[in-house]
Amino acid sequence: MAPESGPAVPSRRRLLGVAAAAGAASLAAGAASRAVAATASAQPDVLDVAIIGAGLAGLTAARDLKRAGCESFVVLEARNRVGGRTYNHDIGNGVVSEAGGQWIGPGQTAISDLARELEVDTFPTYYAGKTVILAGDTKVAQDLQGGSSGDEKIAAKLNELARGVPSAAPWKAKNAAELDKLSYGEWLRQQGVQYQDGYFLAIAAKLSLGGAPAQLGLLQYLQAIASAENSVERLESIKGGAQETRFVGGSQILSIKMAKDLGDKVKLSRPVRKIVGWNRDVVELHTDQGIVRARHVIVALNPALCNQIAFDPPLPAGRSQLQQRWPANAPMRKTVHVYDKPFWREDGNSGQIFQVGGPVFMSYDNSPPDGSIGVLSAFVAPGALPSNPKAAEQALTAIYVQAFGEKARHPAQFHDFDWGRVDPWTLQCIHPIPPGFWTKWGEFLRPAVGRLIWSGTETADIWPGAMDGAVRSGHRAALQALGDMAQRAREV
Repeated sequence: MAPESGPAVPSRRRLLGVAAAAGAASLAAGAASRAVAATASAQPDVLDVAIIGAGLAGLTAARDLKRAGCESFVVLEARNRVGGRTYNHDIGNGVVSEAGGQWIGPGQTAISDLARELEVDTFPTYYAGKTVILAGDTKVAQDLQGGSSGDEKIAAKLNELARGVPSAAPWKAKNAAELDKLSYGEWLRQQGVQYQDGYFLAIAAKLSLGGAPAQLGLLQYLQAIASAENSVERLESIKGGAQETRFVGGSQILSIKMAKDLGDKVKLSRPVRKIVGWNRDVVELHTDQGIVRARHVIVALNPALCNQIAFDPPLPAGRSQLQQRWPANAPMRKTVHVYDKPFWREDGNSGQIFQVGGPVFMSYDNSPPDGSIGVLSAFVAPGALPSNPKAAEQALTAIYVQAFGEKARHPAQFHDFDWGRVDPWTLQCIHPIPPGFWTKWGEFLRPAVGRLIWSGTETADIWPGAMDGAVRSGHRAALQALGDMAQRAREV
């Protein structure tokens, strides 16, 4: 069992910094409120801020606005739920299993702080015991001890390269052009790594960033490693790594609690179809339920999702091209088998399965903290299993029986969530940025365009693509909006 790794206690300096930021935000909101008071009577239907997206980023931004004293805002969510790329399957009796993002680890302080404030507890991911590796009819079991079973020499080279890559702007690395020419797969070949030797390296990249090494730009992988304190081991491992800790009640509980506190500020089933006048003082957001008018707009969406919105006037070429070229071809499918108990633990197994050449990238023990029931979740290759849930359940059950024996034959429940097929407002969970992308389009990712402020995990300075990155991007977007409002106050 991994030691519990709840959120680290912030240092006094960190607390003072947070307090100072909160104070500045409050002052900014107060100044902005005074500025708009003069025009409120003339424009009573114009909000200070409209936020698109009720995932971790959008709700964090909304929460920060409210805490700073700004009440003139709304959150518009296209889905009929909150949480974005976090979603809980309800197993019953208070037990859930996460269908989307679910883990946090050392260094992910933004989401740890948020969980503490929302009074959401954490518990360690279970990994004790042997991992089963399947290759056809061959079965091998070994204890990975919470590690990623990668190549130490390759890890050392990656860590050294990552030290020269700023996670906030990988395209600004001194050798960015050279690094961005290569895919991760090409770089591995240059190091003499063959497929049979690089299996775990490839699986790790697929699970962390959504693409095979051939699809994944080396520069993006180095950016992710840089976020993990220049440690590919910390990025990929359970023990001491980014998969070390889970949330009691599932990761979606964070968004559910934030939305509850925000009340009717959050509007569900409100897809934004068109944004008009982003270059003017008042922006119009056209939804299926009417027009929302606001002075600032926080767009807390995956860049690829922004293509589903029409912009009038058209966005500047750089930003438009970034959105159009952003990869949207990495759907992720996660399944859940529920058993009466986690029987694999009794047999000395961790619940992890890696299947070479099969549909299961990785299975893992996703049982509740008390182990009262057994939950096996798996990342499976989209299209590698039947789309029919019953047929998919039977195919996966046969794999579990091969790995763990007859005790796996009869699950009590089965759940299946294919993000690329089920949820049109997501497209993908994680995104492999291809070679050449960052050095050509990266500079257009964060800068505001008129009254549009870009948010979402992809825009985070640290841990982009992770839940922690989403929270960080929400904080930044709220401060940016409050700062703009304060600037407007000074001009009035």
